[in-house]
Amino acid sequence: MALAGIALLLAAAALGGARAETCSEPTIVPSYYTTADAVISSESVFVVEIALTCRNGAQNVALYADVNGKQFPVTRGQDVGRYQVSWSMEHRAARSGTYEVKFFDEESYSALRKAQRNNEDVSAIRALFTVNVDHRGAWTGPWVSTEVLAAAIGLLIYYLALSAKGSIQA
Repeated sequence: MALAGIALLLAAAALGGARAETCSEPTIVPSYYTTADAVISSESVFVVEIALTCRNGAQNVALYADVNGKQFPVTRGQDVGRYQVSWSMEHRAARSGTYEVKFFDEESYSALRKAQRNNEDVSAIRALFTVNVDHRGAWTGPWVSTEVLAAAIGLLIYYLALSAKGSIQA
């Protein structure tokens, strides 16, 4: 019995040590990518990378992102302080404009999820920091395909040549 108690105490200590740290006064350097060409892809993709530095030196920060009410997990990069979140949506739904990506730590994310479950106002929950992503929309190709344009030009040249031939013979 005592051995089981010690094993349980060691497991609890290990889990407590693996817990994420809290970041105070975060400083971020964001970068992002959005799909610009809809011709070669089926969906618009958004990727946000951040370099995070905390005033208290926290390096094991668990982050979650919220974009328009949808939450996404934030992955930690191999380099210390590097994080990334990505999502995709259909080109029609990915309107051009600025997307506000709110980042939450474990505590604020827990409060956000609780408020959503209870249908409470989530605007009162403050994000750890926010990154604005400017998406200019995805280019869907020319209005007229090159094949149609080439056929129209070919028909125009044929008509002009036939007309010229008719005026020469007359």
